[in-house]
Amino acid sequence: MTFDERAATMTREDVAGLLASHDRLTQQLAWLKQQLFGSKSERRLLDSDARQLALGEWVQEDVKATEVTVGEHQRRTRPARPEKADDELRFDESVPVEEILLPAPGVNGDAEIVGEKVTLRLAQRPSSFVVLKFIRPVVKKKDGSLVCAPAPTGVLGKSIADVSLLASMAIDKFAYHLPLYRQHQRMQAAGIRLARSTLTNCVHRTADLLQPIYEAQLFSVVSGSVVAMDETPIKAGRKRRGKMNTGYFWPIYGDRDEVVFPFSDSRSGAFIKKSLGEFCGVLLTDGYPAYEKYAAQINGVVHAQCWSHTRRHFLKAEDIEPELTAKALEQIRRLYEEEGKIRAPQLDAKKRLELRGKYCKSIVDGFFEWVKTTLEQNALLPSNPFTAAADYALAREEALRVFLEYPDVPIDTNHLEREIRPIALGRKNWMFCWTEVGAECVGIFQSLIATCRLQQVDPYTYLVDVLQRVEDHPASDVAALTPRLWKERFADVPRRSHIDRGVTNAVP
Repeated sequence: MTFDERAATMTREDVAGLLASHDRLTQQLAWLKQQLFGSKSERRLLDSDARQLALGEWVQEDVKATEVTVGEHQRRTRPARPEKADDELRFDESVPVEEILLPAPGVNGDAEIVGEKVTLRLAQRPSSFVVLKFIRPVVKKKDGSLVCAPAPTGVLGKSIADVSLLASMAIDKFAYHLPLYRQHQRMQAAGIRLARSTLTNCVHRTADLLQPIYEAQLFSVVSGSVVAMDETPIKAGRKRRGKMNTGYFWPIYGDRDEVVFPFSDSRSGAFIKKSLGEFCGVLLTDGYPAYEKYAAQINGVVHAQCWSHTRRHFLKAEDIEPELTAKALEQIRRLYEEEGKIRAPQLDAKKRLELRGKYCKSIVDGFFEWVKTTLEQNALLPSNPFTAAADYALAREEALRVFLEYPDVPIDTNHLEREIRPIALGRKNWMFCWTEVGAECVGIFQSLIATCRLQQVDPYTYLVDVLQRVEDHPASDVAALTPRLWKERFADVPRRSHIDRGVTNAVP
């Protein structure tokens, strides 16, 4: 059958099916090209930036020469450039400085040194490891008995690892995404011979010491009035030879700038209730139905949803329905502009709620009214990505309006997704966790290190102090060791490792 004969026998349903298939394939092709060649950023240039040229772009225009009269002026003399200041290399006082005195040329009986000039250069020693050798004198008393000072207590019993090494390994792995096998290679290059299993064992034992602090921080997070929650996959646990199980971190961000990363071996919604416990407040999430089901079952929980995820669904329709998508994105952009003005820290909750009602509510009302009218006036197929985006927004209208009633509820979950990024980078570096226990250790370290960053606390200083403090700190007051409260109570006088106290002597 020829093409013309086949076309003549096609019904309206056949044509609609072909159009739907065409739209679906076009959308899949656009998504694939975006994944392979596109930018991952969701930032879009506004019309005011349309005149800005891209890198390598050149526009030739016929420009007629015009004469311009410039008024007379007198040039100001440029002041003499001063000598380089000590801070031009942009480092603070915590960076050690080693002075190197160069010989003075031509100094003899008829010359003298009258001053000096300083040149600063930033240098680095590769893999600087130090062995601390504690020398303890043995004293013999008059009665013949021998006494000796006890060796300094180690964080891990019967371990050669100093607290500074334990903290550095954790930060290298979980803050800078350096797997333990690479750290092991670096140690070997520095002349240190340790088994890789030793490093793994040290990290696991350190996580065991920090677990009560992690649990106290989780309790602090769910004790707040607003939490944001999400989930991200991680390969954890061996399924069979060459195949790993897929587990999930369920990061929870509290309203006091604390974040925790509970781990579960599945994406089951039952873990939401297990993690949140007795939480009562506003739960901000994406569109995963398990969150909505949880909020419907628990009294006192208000479910809010993310506008950023709503926007992403409309972005998927841009290649199929560019005009309608542009109108939807423009309205969401105006909502974010107004919300950006309201986020100013000097505004209290009452004022923020008032401004949202004055400026944001009308935009939200207009957006949903426009979406409903657009679906009624345009005969769009159910498979059309714009229809899917519109249905996604309308089905979640109540949850998307929650931020208008609660001043402390953010408009999206972007602040939480920024904290998930280290997990995503870790998946590209250390790639997987050999066991589920290892994944739980990752969650413990990531929770404390990420919260240190949010609280503007140095993770190394925090871990060195806390790992030495857990032995004699009251278990009933373990919450004081979470980064937020530690900053208030102990940050001014933290406990240091021996290598940081400046009391060591170099031994050749």
